[in-house]
Amino acid sequence: MEPVEIVEDGLLLRPWRAADAAEVHRACQDPDIQRWTTVPRPYLPEHALAFVTTISATAWAQDTGAPFAVCDADTGELLASCGLVSVDRALDSAEVGYWTAPWARGRGVAVRATRAVARWAFDALKLRRLTWQAEIGNHASRLVALRAGFRVEGELRLAHPADGGRPEGWIGSLLPTDLAAPGDPVPFGPATLQARRAAVFGRPQPVLFATAGDTELRLRALEEKDLAAVTRTCQDEETVRWTTVPHPYRPEHAEGYLRDLVRPAWARGTAAMFAVADADDHYVASLDLRIFAAAPLVADVGFMTAPYARGRGYLPAALIALCAWGFTTLGLARVEWRANVGNTASRRAAEKAGFTVEGTLRGGIQHRGERQDVWVGGLLPQDLR
Repeated sequence: MEPVEIVEDGLLLRPWRAADAAEVHRACQDPDIQRWTTVPRPYLPEHALAFVTTISATAWAQDTGAPFAVCDADTGELLASCGLVSVDRALDSAEVGYWTAPWARGRGVAVRATRAVARWAFDALKLRRLTWQAEIGNHASRLVALRAGFRVEGELRLAHPADGGRPEGWIGSLLPTDLAAPGDPVPFGPATLQARRAAVFGRPQPVLFATAGDTELRLRALEEKDLAAVTRTCQDEETVRWTTVPHPYRPEHAEGYLRDLVRPAWARGTAAMFAVADADDHYVASLDLRIFAAAPLVADVGFMTAPYARGRGYLPAALIALCAWGFTTLGLARVEWRANVGNTASRRAAEKAGFTVEGTLRGGIQHRGERQDVWVGGLLPQDLR
C-alpha cells in the first residue's frame, strides 16, 4: 500500500515521521496506554523512534498495516495513533487499533479517527469488514468502538495476554453499512445502552450511600479486608440454609469469590457487587446487582447480611440505594428479587425496599441438590418515588 493522508472531521491522519518520535515517547509514558496496549514496558525513546520509522514503514510496504499519526487538522498537533493492523487481503478484513495521547482525551478524537480510517479502508481498499479487540475491562476502548459503530459480539481468549491483565478479550466487527457519516451520532439501538454502560464500568466502582436509622452505610467495592467477615457470614447456619454458598465454606472460597466473580463482573460490565459497610467501614452485608444477558434492561439482586448486623434495617436501605443507582446510572427498567419460599427475612427486606412480591415459581431453583419453590418480586423506577 502507498501511504496516504486523510482529512476528515477536523483531523489530519498522515503517515508517521521521524520527527514524531519525541511526542510518541511522551504519550506512551501514560499509565493507561501502557496498561491496555501492547507497547513495550518501560517505553524508551528508541521504541518510539523504531515505531515511527521502521515499524510503520514496513507495515505500509508489506501491505500488513496502515498506521496513521492522528493530528489536529489546523494546528498539526499530534493527538493520537490509529490505523489498521493484521490486514488480510484474502478475507478483505483488517483489525483497527488506536490510542489517544493523554493531552487529547475527552474530545472524541479516537472515535473520529476510527471512523475516518474505516471509511478509507472500505472505500479505497475495498475491505469488507474491520474487527476490534480489547482486553476485558478496557471500557475506554470499548466505548470508542461502540461510538464508531462496531458491534461487540463476544469474548475470546487472548493469544498474548498483558502481564497482570485478564486472559480474555472482547471482539467486535464493523461492516460498511454500520459506519456513520462524519459527525453523525451512532444510530440508536443496543449499542447506545452498551456505550452508556461502558462509560460507567470503565471507571472505578463508585461508593453509594444509604441511611438506616442513625447509621450511615457505604456501599463500596469488596476488598481483601472484608474476606474474613464474608467467610464468617457464609459459615452462618441461616446463610447456608437460604443461599447457595459452598458448604462447608472456607477462606479460599471468599478469596475466589473476590478474584473470580466480583472483579471480573465489574470488568465485564455484567454485574455490580458491593460490600455494605457501617460508619466504621466494617463489613455488614453483601449486595449484588446482576444484569440479565438476554434482557439488558433487567437485573436481579442478591444479598446476605452478617449475623451481627441483622435486624437493624441495613438491607432495605442499601437495596434502595443500589436499585436507584441501577435505574438512573445503568438505565435499568426493572430489578427482580428471588428467594426460597420460607425465607421471610429476605422477603421482609425486599418488601421494605419497595419490591412487590408477584408470585411463586414452582421448582424455580436448584438448591442443595433439589428443586425448590421460590418467591419472585419486582421493583420498577416509579416504586422508589
